[in-house]
Amino acid sequence: MSADSLTTAPVLVQLRAAGAALVLDLSGDTLPRVLHWGADLGDLSPSHLRALRLASLRQPVGFSVDHPVEVSVLPEHSAGWLGTPGLTGHRAGADFSTAFRVTGSELAVDEQDDGNRPGTLVVQAQDASAALALTLTIELTREGLVRQRARVTNLADSVFAVDSVHLALPVPAVAVELLDFTGHHLRERSPQRTAFTQGLRVRENRTGRTGFDSAYLLTAGTEGFGNRSGEVWSVHTAWSGNHRTFAERTFHSVSLLGSGELLLSGEVLLGRDEGYTTPWQYAAYGRGLDEVSARFHRHLRARPHHPSSPRPVVVNTWEAVYFDQDLDRLKRLADTAAAVGAERFVLDDGWFGARRDDRRALGDWYVSDEVWPKGLSPLADHVTTLGMEFGLWVEPEMINEDSDLARAHPDWIMATGGRLPGAARNQQVLDLARPEAYAYILERLDDLLTAYPIAYLKWDHNRDLVEAGHQPVGRAGVHDQTLAVYRLLDDLRSRHPGVEIESCSSGGGRVDLGILQRTDRVWVSDCIDALERQQIQRWTNALVPLELMGTHVGSPVSHTTGRSHPLDFRAGTALFGHFGIEWDLTTAAPEDLERLAQWVALYKELRPLLHSGTAVHADHADPALQVHGVVAADASEALYALVALGTSELYPAGPVRLPGLDPHAVYRVRPQAPGDVPEGNAHHWGLHLPWWSAEGVELPGAVLERAGLQAPALHPERLVLVRATRV
Repeated sequence: MSADSLTTAPVLVQLRAAGAALVLDLSGDTLPRVLHWGADLGDLSPSHLRALRLASLRQPVGFSVDHPVEVSVLPEHSAGWLGTPGLTGHRAGADFSTAFRVTGSELAVDEQDDGNRPGTLVVQAQDASAALALTLTIELTREGLVRQRARVTNLADSVFAVDSVHLALPVPAVAVELLDFTGHHLRERSPQRTAFTQGLRVRENRTGRTGFDSAYLLTAGTEGFGNRSGEVWSVHTAWSGNHRTFAERTFHSVSLLGSGELLLSGEVLLGRDEGYTTPWQYAAYGRGLDEVSARFHRHLRARPHHPSSPRPVVVNTWEAVYFDQDLDRLKRLADTAAAVGAERFVLDDGWFGARRDDRRALGDWYVSDEVWPKGLSPLADHVTTLGMEFGLWVEPEMINEDSDLARAHPDWIMATGGRLPGAARNQQVLDLARPEAYAYILERLDDLLTAYPIAYLKWDHNRDLVEAGHQPVGRAGVHDQTLAVYRLLDDLRSRHPGVEIESCSSGGGRVDLGILQRTDRVWVSDCIDALERQQIQRWTNALVPLELMGTHVGSPVSHTTGRSHPLDFRAGTALFGHFGIEWDLTTAAPEDLERLAQWVALYKELRPLLHSGTAVHADHADPALQVHGVVAADASEALYALVALGTSELYPAGPVRLPGLDPHAVYRVRPQAPGDVPEGNAHHWGLHLPWWSAEGVELPGAVLERAGLQAPALHPERLVLVRATRV
């Protein structure tokens, strides 16, 4: 049996879990340094740990100081580190540099039967000269994730201004490439690679939300690392406001990955005994990107509040009716949705106040008498009678200048004090750090959730926070706003624990582990074009498991790109996530409804696999063909999608490898209906591919991963499904 033990931390701490290890050096009285973060080194003896420390010390060259420069998880210039400091701040210009000395430490370790030792180290330190206290919490989770944060406390009567607090982890010199993400609305999380060269590569987000172009998951890796190959080290900041992520390599032969909140001037001013706590920084090591993702997915799934019920098939009304809300029309849509197997019906924007377009009424969270003279009950009751849950769209953090709320309380709008920010999407930001505004929004949402059988809130956030200050003084307020949103979500969840909440932010503009502590899924993108979604969903899945990713079947012609795709490509793309529909089904042909019902039935059959298994991605040499799938936790079965993103130089495409299976087990591999013959593909090519049949072929997992099997010829923007079952 495993047992937690709480002790004073030894000088050298070794934590091990799930094939990863973290070795920390607490010798002397300076802040902890990382001797090793990466692959498990085995159970090292105390003498081996001491030898590892000796072998890790660098020569004191470079002349910053006359002793080896040891870089802690909160790097300090006082140690001779001339790179990005861990803490920057001042006390009226003084105390700008710290030299913390450890005053105490505690280590809690979970000694497991298999030899793993996940645990948590808490270190207390002070800088008597700067009158600051520091608490560092460093954890290796059971899934092999490193998680750390810091709290800085002011011990003096005078104010200490915190400018930034960054935590960092070293990576070895073999990490020579960087992967991070860029993007924009309708193209979130677009990957980009650069060389990890000397100097500082910084990704800053100042949008007041996670951002379409956030670094998301900053990864350093060995040359040419891929989904299944190479060593990689990744960091993520669990924060939904402004943040900074960086990779730094210096002449000290030190390479770091670091991150923290990006504080605007004057946002954190600490009086005596007041403290500032950083967001959690998460970090993962893996052999290939898939192993890094698997650590995050297992960690999220192990949370007590992680969604445990089957993820219901969602129908959202936005791209079906937009602002044209009519009870009879929506009842017909609900009838059709229920007939194809939908389980949740979400009424989108347009149900409240004078909200007939996107220019007015945000903040007036009362059901519109004009559109809904009898309230939402006629629709909600109809939906629940059909056996579906009822959901509702809200955007509580925003306000239109043309609204009753803004006319009554113009001082509740975030501004510098002397002017309003320029409107974006006809919106301003409601200052939720203002107690009266917070109380109003909490009351309105609480009343709605009490009055109607609302099982789900689509929580939107449709503009960046530009010049977001607290009136009347105009002090910067993004930090306060982020914490207020977290508190609002927590308060609502406490009052209505059964309600699920989706994080939507102009699509996928707020996707991070901070918001996911309080929500049950993220809307991946406002773009439902299946071709665009292949990349957007793949890289969202780098951090977020499929069951937390909103993936919908759109209309035949995409509303955001004008591109046309057959139903099988749209539905097969949406299958890998929390499946939903955003399409006016009352206009669909009967044969399309019948086919959609088949995909809904397949999703319901497979969601236990999709939402508990390990996501895998093949390193296929041909960029025109993408292979991804999900393998059951016990490797008993798997589902793969073979996706033609474009035309290939090869025709036919050649063999594809199916990753993640048990190499010693034999699997029956066969096409999976209804994704066995892609709609719109010319010819009956399946008749000419010998193994493509209901009987399929039986091969060991090692053969399927290393040699593969012949892929069918596909037109571009088509996909097929392959099912593997252990014999």
